[in-house]
Amino acid sequence: MRRGVGTSPSPRSLRGEGRGEGRPPLAAQTAARRPGRWPTGGPGEGLPWHSAARVFALAAATGFLAIAALALWPTTDGVRAQPANSLAMLRANFARPTFVPHPADNPPTAAKIALGKRIFEDVELSATGTVACASCHDPRLGFADGEPRGKGVTGRRLVRHTPSLWNVAWSPLLFWDGRALSLEDQIRFPVEHPDEMGSSLENAVARFSRRDSYLRAFAQAFPADSPQISPRTIAQALATYERTLVSPPTRFDRWIAGEADALKPSELAGFAIFTGKGRCSNCHAGFAFTDHGFYDIGLPGSDKGRGADIGLPAANHAFKTPTLRELAWTAPYMHDGSLATLEDVVRHYESGGVARPTRSRDLPENLALSEQERSDLVAFLETLSSETPPQPSREPWVNAAEFASRAPPADTTVVSQVNKHFHPHYVRVRSGQLLTVLNDDTRTHNVRIYDPRFDYNSGAQEPRETVTIRFPGPGTFEAFCAIHPSMRLTVVVE
Repeated sequence: MRRGVGTSPSPRSLRGEGRGEGRPPLAAQTAARRPGRWPTGGPGEGLPWHSAARVFALAAATGFLAIAALALWPTTDGVRAQPANSLAMLRANFARPTFVPHPADNPPTAAKIALGKRIFEDVELSATGTVACASCHDPRLGFADGEPRGKGVTGRRLVRHTPSLWNVAWSPLLFWDGRALSLEDQIRFPVEHPDEMGSSLENAVARFSRRDSYLRAFAQAFPADSPQISPRTIAQALATYERTLVSPPTRFDRWIAGEADALKPSELAGFAIFTGKGRCSNCHAGFAFTDHGFYDIGLPGSDKGRGADIGLPAANHAFKTPTLRELAWTAPYMHDGSLATLEDVVRHYESGGVARPTRSRDLPENLALSEQERSDLVAFLETLSSETPPQPSREPWVNAAEFASRAPPADTTVVSQVNKHFHPHYVRVRSGQLLTVLNDDTRTHNVRIYDPRFDYNSGAQEPRETVTIRFPGPGTFEAFCAIHPSMRLTVVVE
């Protein structure tokens, strides 16, 4: 057992993420990545179906009663086997949400969303008046830029690939290395980076304050604020708009909702690989097909990613799991933009990548796919993309209020980390009591608390290790794992 200690917050780099401009024409960018038009040929063509495809074809014809076969898909030694999923559980695992989360201090309004969209498209946010957020996060390219590494106001290539903005409302940390704690926090990084926008939110305040139309728009969006145009309100407006960027439903969602013939047999066979021997769903989970965690997937390079940001060698070369929604429109792929097509991505995982101690244990070992299996897997991945340039979802739940009911906290002084969850995730302890956190998983975890009253970092917590935490006094404290930040723990100290 070891006792964690409080530390100062880690320094936050302003290294560029690749939010550049200068993309080729739209037709050239999208022709090779529209669903069914990959350079390697149409998905599902060529070799005869393998046995898994036949199983799923039969399941499609009989109402998918054969979904129980998922329980028989292989697991790999070293990672705890998951329980068998019934069809209802499978649908629940990938079902679309029922609301969009918003912070309590920045609730959405129509005026605030409209203002955020206007700022998102305004080049006045940059020092030169030439680069807007939309220059690098182009709606026609899945809110990415279609380049391996983009360019900003200086014209220099940035360090990392431009990430898509689809479904960022659900992301607990932002950027490939997770350096921003919220969308509101994220805004300043590209604005201030010398190679991206080369400006500041203070400069934006001065520019916007000289325009009557902005004065009116901020007054409508922030009627109770004084001043109404400030770095905080600019960030809040942009963040509120970005939370509306919810990817629309696709054929996969229709299948999850019960439309049995929405997916083809080859696509169902690919889904079997995705959730089975390929082990893709270990990290690409949930409606957005990401667990928001940080993993070393074996890509070559010296970029330390998450490890450098939090000062944790166990997280070196780890980068955020991107959403797979609308990925047919957001090529190239990976944090460095090094893989041009989905088949390149699949072949990377087959190769295993660079073998090093930080390589994720969630990755498959010695994955070998036939040409047909590879084609089926790519065919399934394409079902997560719209067949025409996607627009943000207009489903009714996108504007629904969050359901706030919560079960009471568990009275316990012991919490486990298992399957990338804290269990229980809501606890109550008495003031002066120690809270013990046991890593009962196969992965390296961490306990991190950012709070003005208590700044705590457990460091790397390996399997079977425990840490003990003494809180400074009564109150409610929010903890998370800095490697798998969707792991959240609320502690009420009384």
